[in-house]
Amino acid sequence: MKTKEVLILPGDGIGPEVCHEAKKVLEHINDTKDLGITISESAVGGCAFEEFGNPLPEKTLKLAQRSDAILLGAVGGPSWDNLDYDLRPERALLGLRSELDLFANLRPAILSKYLSDSSSLKPEKVLDLDMLIVRELTGGIYFGEPRGRSDTNESAFNTMVYSKNEIERIGRVAFEAAQKRNKKLCSVDKANVLEVSVLWREVISDLADEYPDVHLSHMLVDNAAMQLVREPKQFDVIVTGNLFGDILSDIAAMLTGSIGMLPSASLNSKNQGLYEPVHGSAPDIAGKGLANPIAAILSVAMMLKYSFSLNEASSDIEIAIQEVLSEGYITHDLEGNNNKKLSTSEMGNKIIEKLI
Repeated sequence: MKTKEVLILPGDGIGPEVCHEAKKVLEHINDTKDLGITISESAVGGCAFEEFGNPLPEKTLKLAQRSDAILLGAVGGPSWDNLDYDLRPERALLGLRSELDLFANLRPAILSKYLSDSSSLKPEKVLDLDMLIVRELTGGIYFGEPRGRSDTNESAFNTMVYSKNEIERIGRVAFEAAQKRNKKLCSVDKANVLEVSVLWREVISDLADEYPDVHLSHMLVDNAAMQLVREPKQFDVIVTGNLFGDILSDIAAMLTGSIGMLPSASLNSKNQGLYEPVHGSAPDIAGKGLANPIAAILSVAMMLKYSFSLNEASSDIEIAIQEVLSEGYITHDLEGNNNKKLSTSEMGNKIIEKLI
């Protein structure tokens, strides 16, 4: 059996805490099911800058390129806010996406029936919520050239660029995801204003002919943001560009009660993936045992499914988490019984108990 190489990049803030719990779960299921996974770790983000003067050291990048899958905690924090743009911790994340060509970001927004009271919306609006946002990750305004500031420093500029090929490949990922779900795909753009979005809509519409079993609709991004908080269950799969996907997926995350519950996967054409919780580094609670590790642990479940096709092991983790939640155990970011609120490490241990 070929060894599966996993690289863990804990990063900054609460990243090391949640990654520690995710690593415990991964090691446990790897041992009990003999999955053949080897694990290594390396520095990334602000902590890497402090040690190496670079948020994405060459050693880390080489390990990432060699790995089959990567688990990342979080990067960034106020300690590095005044660094030059190219040295900021977030540049490490953009660098990994670019160097590994991780063009497809999958962000599920699923509300556990045991946490309906934690959502910011009325329970009936979000009960059984299960949607997937497919975000293009290596193009658009975050990577477009030229970018910079004027010579007088009185203005700044970024360029939004998408090619037909970039839109087609993310479109195919979204259509194929919709085929495996409820066969509904909503493409989100700003075609009433942006030429880039006009091309986006044309390419996605042309692709629809290849997927006749999927119902395609289009929606402007401002309306999509409104509809996500008005009637979120109308959506099944959403596909959109880099900037719009960044914003909409955070809105969708909060519908589930806590951003600490949601994992994500960023994949390339070889299914090499970067898996991470959608939350940030939360430096205000770092080291206090308050962080929710469930998103990081669910990121491991996504890793087993998408990069290694280990669907049974992935499902085992998801079921274990639901069993813990069904018994009323929660972390401090969730609404519920204070007597059943667990620390970061206690939640990790409780999930492992259900895997035994």
